[in-house]
Amino acid sequence: MDDNVKKYLSQIGRIGGRKSKRVLTSEQSKEMLLVREARRAYKKYYSQCFWSFDPNLIIQKNDVRWVAEQLLKNGNMKLWILGNKLCR
Repeated sequence: MDDNVKKYLSQIGRIGGRKSKRVLTSEQSKEMLLVREARRAYKKYYSQCFWSFDPNLIIQKNDVRWVAEQLLKNGNMKLWILGNKLCR
């Protein structure tokens, strides 16, 4: 193996093994999870609940409650349960 390749692989291996220095509170972690779930729901159920809105809309923290309301209003029982989870 070439020395340059060995050097490169050792560098990226070292970077991957470092512990993240970012510290999140439990509140921040919960918010990130809710945003991720709302984004997933918006994409997955776009044609059922969000068809009149921009398909490329990027859901932010402030949009989570709106996504939940749309799921509760326009979705079936499965989406109603998901909307309730997002409202917590």
